[in-house]
Amino acid sequence: MPTSYLPYLPDQDFLLPPSLKEWLPEGHLAYFVGDTVDSLDLGAFHARYATGGARNQPFDPAMMVKVLIYSYATRVFSSRKIARKLHEDVAFRILAAGNYPAHRTIRDFRALHLRELGELFVQVVRLAREMDLVKLGTIAVDGTKVEGNASRHKAMSYGHMLKAEAELKVQIKALLNKARAADEAEKDEPELDIPAEIARRQDRLDAITAAREPLEQRQRQADLERGRSDDDDQKPRGKDGKPSGGRYKRPFCVPEDKAQNNFTDPDSRIMKRAGGGFDPAYNAQTAVDETAHIIVAAELTNVASDANELPGMLQAVKNNLGQPAKQVLADAGYRNEAVFEQLADTDMDLVVALGREGKQHVRIDAATLPYTTAMSAKMQTEQARNAYRKRKWIAEPPNGWIKNVLGFRQFSLRGLHRCKRSGNLCAWRSTCGEWRR
Repeated sequence: MPTSYLPYLPDQDFLLPPSLKEWLPEGHLAYFVGDTVDSLDLGAFHARYATGGARNQPFDPAMMVKVLIYSYATRVFSSRKIARKLHEDVAFRILAAGNYPAHRTIRDFRALHLRELGELFVQVVRLAREMDLVKLGTIAVDGTKVEGNASRHKAMSYGHMLKAEAELKVQIKALLNKARAADEAEKDEPELDIPAEIARRQDRLDAITAAREPLEQRQRQADLERGRSDDDDQKPRGKDGKPSGGRYKRPFCVPEDKAQNNFTDPDSRIMKRAGGGFDPAYNAQTAVDETAHIIVAAELTNVASDANELPGMLQAVKNNLGQPAKQVLADAGYRNEAVFEQLADTDMDLVVALGREGKQHVRIDAATLPYTTAMSAKMQTEQARNAYRKRKWIAEPPNGWIKNVLGFRQFSLRGLHRCKRSGNLCAWRSTCGEWRR
């Protein structure tokens, strides 16, 4: 007797239109993303299309936002892969509701609305607070390096720039002399297109010069902050303007020879990788609320050190939620006398480590670092120690989620302002992940 199987008819068409929602289980992430986006104000997206006509009908911004958020949530960052998922993945098809934007449309929408997409993060944080998922009792601040979309082989140090500029100028001068001699002798050299060679070297020289100028400008700003001037003769001077002894290693606004600039993404900076080595990267900052581990502020900078980032992060928290946090926890990377002095008059309880846990604190000169001395004394108290022990499990899991679960370790966009908005999308996803759980 033959075995009886359940019906399997791959060529059988549906007699009635099916509901795609029957193909996903209840509580699926796609439903959560859809419901969340429906509760947000998308007026800024619609405003861009207010003057558009029927001859150029755009896709509904709500649909595009849902697809982008869900794609980031499922580790799909490429616009080509998103477009393919709209045909192959049931969850994507449910969110798109029968729309199939091409990868260029997805790419252009994301690029055009980067600012609006970043502002959605603030709406989500405020919505989480209305649901009592954010208390602002204790927040922890942490920084992590995210690799930029820049080739390490397309970077050049300041010293190499000066050397390459001199070589190119010599080559261009030699080619001009050769061209002049060829014209005079009325000779043709088909094997060498001299004007093209001159143009190629001139383009390279212009690119190097353009990359050198930002390095010098950054060094100029840094020197001015140190109290230097262009007529200091490399001699440090006191408040009275007289030389105070010693000598600066470099002239005013001249960077170190090893200072680098990247031709692929000039906004990225060479930063140390956690596992060893160096990469062109950005420094991502997050502030996480203790209640539900929700990211309440996310910023991005191209400065490797965290030492000056704390005031900006605390201001971002206040801007997003309308009030400051009561207690702030930060690791030793945020240690900064000037920052401690700036935040001394606030009501918040600031707890910043001055060294690695378990390590003996370095002796601090109370005369020159009074606020750091006060923080050191505070960190000796049991109350501060107990508070600081919470920092690691509050601040670090969201960064681990973004990097290891979402797989977001490198930006696909270039430029600080673009990467900042893209980073907010990942913070948005991490926030929704904690919220949904």
